[in-house]
Amino acid sequence: MSTPTLQLPNELNLSPHLSAHKYFLVCTLTVAAWDSLVLSPRTWRLWKTQGWPALKILFHFLRVWMPVEFIIVSVAFFDTKWPISSCEKFYLFEPIATAVLLAANSAVHVIRIHAIYDKNRTVLYLMGALFALQIVVTAIACGFYRSVPLLQGQGCIAGPRHNWVGIYWVAPTLLYTVSLGLALMRSISSLQQRPLGAWKLMLRDGLNLYGAIWIVNMANVLFWFIITPDDKADPIKTIVTSMAAVLTTSMTLRIILSVRGTLDHGGSFALSASTGGTSSRTTHVISGRSGNHATNISTHTPHTYTLDDLRSKPEGEWPSADGDTKSSVHLAEDGIKGLARADSHNAGVKITIDREIGYDDTERYRK
Repeated sequence: MSTPTLQLPNELNLSPHLSAHKYFLVCTLTVAAWDSLVLSPRTWRLWKTQGWPALKILFHFLRVWMPVEFIIVSVAFFDTKWPISSCEKFYLFEPIATAVLLAANSAVHVIRIHAIYDKNRTVLYLMGALFALQIVVTAIACGFYRSVPLLQGQGCIAGPRHNWVGIYWVAPTLLYTVSLGLALMRSISSLQQRPLGAWKLMLRDGLNLYGAIWIVNMANVLFWFIITPDDKADPIKTIVTSMAAVLTTSMTLRIILSVRGTLDHGGSFALSASTGGTSSRTTHVISGRSGNHATNISTHTPHTYTLDDLRSKPEGEWPSADGDTKSSVHLAEDGIKGLARADSHNAGVKITIDREIGYDDTERYRK
């Protein structure tokens, strides 16, 4: 008597590569959800800042577009009741939406690299040309995708018709390679002005972020052209694409958040924000007390005087130790004229000093 064979439903009867594709997409969704949660406080703080420069607009666009895209893609992939006829109309959503996502990420790189090179036109033309090439290539490649022929209940996936469609990922990877190279060159050249250790240099300029973007995109390109699928229903070529898109977006968001100071015109180079001097104004109160002639210094007073004010006002009077309020102290010596003003309730002089502070010698004053 023969034993009946167990026939699994289509949604469970998956090939090894298709099963791996589903597990990898779950990992991708986990990374996207974690990233959205972790960046929420910083997103809110950025939202409350004044103005809407290009980097701020791109940041909030990426924050919304990336999770929405992959939620829709995952629904089509994991829904066992998704009809094949609907897949034939839907499969272009993923390559088109990802092309838009990559374009927004690349725009951030163009703006940022142009900014750290002090608005150098040559850099702008180079990055702009690579960006335009990416837009054209991804748009053309989208027309050569197809619906992977899966069984009913196994989901809906977009795959390439030909192997050369992998140029869809070659174009942005080329841009990210140049972006990493230019960022690295800019950081190394800054060492002539301010020597810094390799680890601190990497964190200061976000080289780890540029490097992570390059690594994940290069791995995706190599995977696309090296791995050979078993048949037309094998989605092995696109197994890494979703993770590459999510990690590229995650690192690009952090490149924006790492900009010191304002985001206007792409921000400035980290060293530029830390080498200048800024004016610091300190207000001191010097009061004389009857009897012991004690001198107190405070930085919180109801009234302040600048040296310009002191030069333009008549000399005041100080109370003497024996209660005589008629004696005066002149604060003019070596060409500096000042005034000590006293009142009957709080005798003293309040001086505001403007001074220049250089921020080259310590990192904790960087913007």
